Amino acid sequence: MTASPRRSVVLLSGGMDSAVAAAWTRAEGNAWLALSVDYGQGPSVELDAARRVARELGAAEHLVLALDLRAVGGSALTGTGEIPKNAPRKRDQGVRGPGQGHGEAERLSKSGTGNDIPVTYVPARNTILLALGVALAEARGANAVVIGANAVDYSGYPDCRPEFLRAFSKVAELGTKAGVEGRAPAILAPLIDLSKAEIVALGERLGVPFANTVSCYDPDPEGRACGQCESCRLRRRGFAKAGVFDPTRYARS
Repeated sequence: MTASPRRSVVLLSGGMDSAVAAAWTRAEGNAWLALSVDYGQGPSVELDAARRVARELGAAEHLVLALDLRAVGGSALTGTGEIPKNAPRKRDQGVRGPGQGHGEAERLSKSGTGNDIPVTYVPARNTILLALGVALAEARGANAVVIGANAVDYSGYPDCRPEFLRAFSKVAELGTKAGVEGRAPAILAPLIDLSKAEIVALGERLGVPFANTVSCYDPDPEGRACGQCESCRLRRRGFAKAGVFDPTRYARS
């Protein structure tokens, strides 16, 4: 799942994981195109962050598509319900330090139940984003779509699992002209088996501009992180465990 393509489309949200995935793609020597989607995820600070990261990491092109999923609903991120703050995790896997036991993604992705999926899950989001990524890859002649999905220190999202990504690779093979011709874009998830601490450490080595990324589910209009949602807590613990300075601007400590 981590072979080195020549030209890639990177799904760039503006968060730390997708930024590290973009830096990994660049470090592999690949030209890369950034794809961001405005799906109604609240303030524009996340897309602003994606634009900054794309610029700083040298994206050959940055396409921002509008696909408002608020009409679909079903997620706190698109306005259906409140975003939990300081809530205990239903499946607290802890935050592993760098190098502490790879190979856990498959086990962890199968260990939960449907009740573990949080209200911040956006229905079929990665299915939609990957479909758009594959479309762009086919149109631009790219041979890979890179996603920053992480199946270890994650929130229980079913579309971050290795088996989902493998299944979508099959979709790309069967459902595209490129696939029929034997050149379907690969679906690459270079962070799939890394903890947040390992992602931070990798990003630090690759020169990711972490200060320009936004992970918070509920940032304020100035782009400051709330510091209380699960994404903020995972990010904060990841930096602490990696021993890397956290440049995030928090609205409160």
